[in-house]
Amino acid sequence: MSESQEIAVPNSPEFIRELLPSAQRTALLYHLSYLCLAKFPKLERVLRERAVETQLLFGSSEALLMKCAATSKNLVVTLLPALKVAVEKDKTILAIKSLEKARAWITDIVDKVGQMVEKYEKHNRSVASCTSDVILEKVETERRKAQCSQEMTAQENAVKDLEDQLKKNNEKIVQIETTIAQKNQELYNHVKASSSKSNRLGVFSSLVPFVGPIVKSIFDAKDAPDTAAKAQVLSSELTQLSIEKTGLMSKEWNIQVRMTDMQLKLASLKIESGSIPDPVYLNDVQKCLSRIQNILIQLQKFWESVSVMLEALKDETFANEDFIEEIELKQVFLDSIDAAQKHWKAFGEGCLSAKSIFSLQTKDAYKFLEVSPSSLTPEAWKKEYETVMEELKKINPDNSSAQAPPAIKP
Repeated sequence: MSESQEIAVPNSPEFIRELLPSAQRTALLYHLSYLCLAKFPKLERVLRERAVETQLLFGSSEALLMKCAATSKNLVVTLLPALKVAVEKDKTILAIKSLEKARAWITDIVDKVGQMVEKYEKHNRSVASCTSDVILEKVETERRKAQCSQEMTAQENAVKDLEDQLKKNNEKIVQIETTIAQKNQELYNHVKASSSKSNRLGVFSSLVPFVGPIVKSIFDAKDAPDTAAKAQVLSSELTQLSIEKTGLMSKEWNIQVRMTDMQLKLASLKIESGSIPDPVYLNDVQKCLSRIQNILIQLQKFWESVSVMLEALKDETFANEDFIEEIELKQVFLDSIDAAQKHWKAFGEGCLSAKSIFSLQTKDAYKFLEVSPSSLTPEAWKKEYETVMEELKKINPDNSSAQAPPAIKP
């Protein structure tokens, strides 16, 4: 390839133009997702794993870019100049050895960049799996919330039914107690009237102030059968009322025991309902993870573009290598080496710039993972959420892909 056939080399900011905002957005979207997963411990753990994987991948990217930059520098400063000297002095064997060494260096970083592309593709599938987990958890949470709501409604209805039963039972008890009081008064009046007509009962009633013994005396008296018969009827009615009251009192106790059990279960359901987080949080996590996937695709394309550039630089470096043994054509080869040096220098500088971007993302950008979002107070959660949103807006407020979901409350 001659100098007139310029290849696309990274000699402008376009080489890394999207790299910095993409890397920054990734960390912030992870942070936002992490906050939204408070009260979802299983998903919180999975997201933490994916975020750490991303951080490690960025660290690997930084290391590879450093290797690309170092290889570029070695080619520009050492190997290509040595190759030029060997060609200029017609040291063919030495030139061929230098050329093969350069080929080995370049092939090595081409292979490693290809592996990096595969790593980004694999990691993107991992994040996609996390997104699927979020969707499944959202469905399960909504189901649990609906089921808990149905159970609470059924339990509340059951408690209300028992309360109604208890109320009716108590009304019956009051009615029986009123009837018992009336019958007791009637029996008392009958005893008083009977004792006043009989000298024997009159004396007895003055000595024994209890109705029961006097009633027994009436039953035992042979000379007052009518009086005894009425007392017997009243006593039987009182006995029956007493049995009914005892039954109602027993029923009241059973209802109270069942109602206590129902109320405790209802309280437990309400506590459980309060512990089931609102699945709306997972909508936002899903959106954030989808955006992270898109960013990872962009970063994968970045590495693919690096791979394409490397192939082009490789072609540029070894262009016209067949002329190495043709003395009269060696200037053509020397010119191609000069062009390759220029491109490798620009490529190395671009790699160093990109390396510094990944370096920033592997240091403090993921420190938020050290604190569980579930441990934050509502005030601290809200403040941290708003801070992340502000940082997202600063990156590129005009870019729709940088927009995060609307603010939500913990």
